[in-house]
Amino acid sequence: MPGRPEGAAFRPTAVAAVPFDAIAGALGIGLPDPAPEVAVTGISLNSRAIQPGDLYVALPGSARHGANFVQQAIAAGAVAVVTDDDGARQLALSGEIPVPVLVVDSPRAAVGRLAALIYRSQPAEGGAPALFGVTGTNGKTTTTYFINSLLQSLGKTTGLIGTIEILAGGEAIPSLLTTPESPDVHALLALMRERGLDAASMEVSSHAVSYHRIDGVVFDVAGFTNLTQDHLDLHGSMEDYFLTKAELFTPDRARQAVVTVDDDWGRRLAGEAEVPVTTLSTAGGTEADWVVGDVAPRGLGSEFKLSNRDGRTLRIHTGLPGTFNVANAALATLMVLASGVDVDALQSALDSKDPFTVPVPGRMQLVSTEPASVVDFAHNPDALQRALEAVRSAEPGSRVIVVFGATGQRDQGKRPTMGAIAARLADVVLVTDDDPHDEDPAAIRAEVLAGAVAACENEGLGCEIIESFPRDEAIRQAVEIATPKDTILVAGRGHEVWQEVKGVNLALDDRVELRQALTARGFMVSPDQRIES
Repeated sequence: MPGRPEGAAFRPTAVAAVPFDAIAGALGIGLPDPAPEVAVTGISLNSRAIQPGDLYVALPGSARHGANFVQQAIAAGAVAVVTDDDGARQLALSGEIPVPVLVVDSPRAAVGRLAALIYRSQPAEGGAPALFGVTGTNGKTTTTYFINSLLQSLGKTTGLIGTIEILAGGEAIPSLLTTPESPDVHALLALMRERGLDAASMEVSSHAVSYHRIDGVVFDVAGFTNLTQDHLDLHGSMEDYFLTKAELFTPDRARQAVVTVDDDWGRRLAGEAEVPVTTLSTAGGTEADWVVGDVAPRGLGSEFKLSNRDGRTLRIHTGLPGTFNVANAALATLMVLASGVDVDALQSALDSKDPFTVPVPGRMQLVSTEPASVVDFAHNPDALQRALEAVRSAEPGSRVIVVFGATGQRDQGKRPTMGAIAARLADVVLVTDDDPHDEDPAAIRAEVLAGAVAACENEGLGCEIIESFPRDEAIRQAVEIATPKDTILVAGRGHEVWQEVKGVNLALDDRVELRQALTARGFMVSPDQRIES
């Protein structure tokens, strides 16, 4: 509605006021006597999202300090401010502030526990909603969708917090971050609790851990998919990336865990986690509590058996293609099992509801069948390799045509690697733009192309490499050269509907562009299952 503050849809309808001395006590700060008579009913880092009764947390930013917006926050109804020394100095220079100000060394590190206190969002062990957190490089989104669908098949009312959307029961709230900021996370959890939801699943990125977005949240079950090269622009090394992910598997953040041990990082995590761990092996060759076996094709997807070392088994089917979706389905199953669901009830839900055939927007999303045309979020080397392997057809004479690029101002080291992977696994490689951000798109394409060309020349590959831009033109070109028995994979952006170029968001949805190009050539397209984000 007009004038409604940003993030208002995230909040519960009623919050009991928290006395200001409780806020100060949570920060370890004493108050003058007499203490200010202030009652807090909300919290925000964003001056535009302030509602009456809120605590405004003024953080340092990349361009401006949040202290610059304190007057706007107060005008919107903020009753108190938390900031750091720099913010306090700016406020002192700006004149008298008519609300109390608390100063702490690291306000961002304090936000999570303040939000948990204000919204009373964290239930006791065994309380509702039960919380499932999924981390890893690839597979987080699909696994949370699978958990959500399986829980619904068991008759649970559910919530979802992730890259594509946020669901609080039947209400969808667009999501701009894999994990929202901690005030929104705690407000959402309180909202879900207020609505009587039974369970909620959440993607947990390394950014969410690094930037304190899940502080104050304790997951009933944490899950780990895999760890491959990504986000090294933030972490600097795979070791730091791993250690950040591993923080989720501590008593402050989780009660128990299910860890996929298909790679060295997973095996290390299972050994170093500080909470009880159930291990899962999906690739074979690794001992684990549960092991995937008897994988067989079924339609576009797979059926398989999940076996425990104690003799228990579960029979599972996923309608989504690729061995990685077998792994995602197995992890989702074990996370729900770990939450206390009976094995027989779980098998009944798996048999009767087919929960793992739920479409996940932008994740191996089928747009047409002749040619097979798929949009996927694969935006790092491991994900691109898995996606290309998954779409390869056994039909003689069929080709794989891939359209992809690399993101600007992100881990540059993966660009030539992705080019080489595309050259090895596709027959036609169209290198285009992803989200260039403030980088020169041509320079990004050149790095990807260099990797593809080097692989072709050094390894004697027979692929065709084409530089094509802008992205919508590359998608049209892929469709133009495709025959009905070929496969087109448009990779890298998945569900995203905006492309950022030099600070400007341009409307661009790979699924829309692909559908339009296919229709223009007279190909039949699948029903549109987009979810706007």
